[in-house]
Amino acid sequence: MTAQQAMTGQEARVRADDRGHVFHSWSAQATIDPLPVEGGAGSEFWDYEGNRYLDFSSQLVNLNLGHQHPDLVAAIERQARRLATVQPSFANDVRGELARRIVEVAGEPFEKVFFTNGGADANENAVRMARLSTGRRKVLAMYRSYHGNTSTAIALTGDPRRWPNEPADPGIVHFFGPYLYRSAWGATTPEEEAERALAHLEQVIMLEGASTIAAIVLETIVGTNGVLVPPPGYLQGVRALCDRHGIVLIADEVMVGFGRVGEWFAFQAHGVVPDLITFAKGVNSGYVPLGGVVISGDIARAFDQRAFPGGLTYSGHPLACAAGVATFEVFARDGILERVRDLGTRVVEPTVTRWLETHPSVGDVRGAGLFWAVELVRDRETREPLVPFNASGADAAPMAAFASACKKAGVWPFLHFNRTHLAPPLVITEDELRRGLDVIDAALEVTDGLALGSQS
Repeated sequence: MTAQQAMTGQEARVRADDRGHVFHSWSAQATIDPLPVEGGAGSEFWDYEGNRYLDFSSQLVNLNLGHQHPDLVAAIERQARRLATVQPSFANDVRGELARRIVEVAGEPFEKVFFTNGGADANENAVRMARLSTGRRKVLAMYRSYHGNTSTAIALTGDPRRWPNEPADPGIVHFFGPYLYRSAWGATTPEEEAERALAHLEQVIMLEGASTIAAIVLETIVGTNGVLVPPPGYLQGVRALCDRHGIVLIADEVMVGFGRVGEWFAFQAHGVVPDLITFAKGVNSGYVPLGGVVISGDIARAFDQRAFPGGLTYSGHPLACAAGVATFEVFARDGILERVRDLGTRVVEPTVTRWLETHPSVGDVRGAGLFWAVELVRDRETREPLVPFNASGADAAPMAAFASACKKAGVWPFLHFNRTHLAPPLVITEDELRRGLDVIDAALEVTDGLALGSQS
């Protein structure tokens, strides 16, 4: 048997086991055929046939330090030899060190970290903390958001994944966040959008009863639902509304935290401080599942004399925390935050801005650091999306054609509705980044043809 035959046989076994026994998330099981992945390194992964792909989605925007980073792998190996696991009621060195490091980069007034298994249960527990510390029940969350798949987190979510899970938490109320390109209020400038979005939120608070609202939960930069960067003044206005009415502000930094936009946390670029921060993904690039809630001193002290009614067997798992500590060391040694800001400003921003001039299907581009959205349209004048909201099947064919062109040229894209998102690993080289952008540039000719064809 040749090496190629052996590899083909292994791929067949992987595919058979997967299709026979793995139940995949967010999928109709009989309609999918997942690609068997054989390995990965840095910004690339490859299949069993030797096809290599630049990972322009960082898997699920979590692989900030790339595939098989040697420092993270070594940290997990060292920890596994010393102490593979210990229950959360004990003190553990790497758990405590990681908590301290997170609090230090979060800054005042944060003092504690509650570790979870991921982002969904981080949001779940943050809401629980807000409700218990305020004695209120309602929580406001944005449309066009995603906060996770646990019961409260999916209720917070403002995209269609919430619909099949309803009725959900009756204390959740949704509101519109700022989205200048498709402004709900006819705004034409970022300043107008911020002002009108805040007026809308203030009215929702009034009509729901400020004294009944425990928290406002928002993604500092909306992730999967559009990479919506808040306009200047918006987050400051939300903070002021929360302060006025005694409402806890929860910043969901699961996707944008730990360097994705060139800051430890995205809120730090906006001059605003929340009361609770939720995180996951980039804290250790998902090498071992880990998430958590960073807790301000005031909220932490609410549980000094009464027990917090929540916990998880794997809270602060030593293997996960060891990879988290190593992440901090890599960030410091390799200047990750600085290189993300540099590549975002010097390479990505001018490239995607040029696409607005050269591709008639590109309606809008927006983002920061190594996190950008390219919104595709059929008609620039009407801003009709290239595919309908929540499109699937034949309706989503134009985006499938774009994705196919990317993959054939060696780039694995991140798609959501009528957008492609740019979210490569933060360790991507400049040459790899430019090569990936060139592939997407060429693939946009596919959507240009569809857009132009719809207008003929």
